[in-house]
Amino acid sequence: MMLFRAPGVYRPQADTELLMRAVAAASIPREPRVLDVCTGTGVLALHARRLGAKTVTAVDISRAALLSAWLNSRARGQRVELLRGDFTRMTWPRPFDVVVANPPYVPGPSVTPPRRARDRAWEAGPDGRAVLDPLCEMLPGLLADHGTALIVHSGMCGPDRTLHQLRDGGLKAAVVARETTAYGPVLRRRARWLEAAGHAAPHHNHEELVVIRADRPTT
Repeated sequence: MMLFRAPGVYRPQADTELLMRAVAAASIPREPRVLDVCTGTGVLALHARRLGAKTVTAVDISRAALLSAWLNSRARGQRVELLRGDFTRMTWPRPFDVVVANPPYVPGPSVTPPRRARDRAWEAGPDGRAVLDPLCEMLPGLLADHGTALIVHSGMCGPDRTLHQLRDGGLKAAVVARETTAYGPVLRRRARWLEAAGHAAPHHNHEELVVIRADRPTT
């Protein structure tokens, strides 16, 4: 899929493709209401529309990302509601049938949020969970009865921690897809730090990606 991508916006890569396949393979309600967290170019929002979503809401903190998503949705004649801001501070008037997320998850040495807008697309603190943890905490409230969430992130970030958090919130959760891929440019640049921090074995140049599915039972 050819996409417009403004400078600094995350380029869809292996993690996006893995999540798209998992969304397509999931048994989700007919004509669902979908929320795409950290939408970037909007590729997952458009994927949900093609799969039959009734409505799609896409949120991102980046103006450049929302411009990209708006242009890509317009070019394909697909209606997507676009919201700018921190999803953890937004008020959601009603729950969603499906939530998809490819959040920032790359571990890095800084404990403070990145100043440069382009770095916000991947930087996620020393354990890679600066966005994952609040997302896991919010998901039970974002999902409707029988709702489904699909999240992709690196195996470096603790998939078991994600599973435990989601289950503690009353959701059923499991890893539904895995894929090993070579380091991209960001991970290659910080390979030594990843080794020193215990995130990767010495001379390691591949990471495992995981898609975690969470389902909310009827309340």
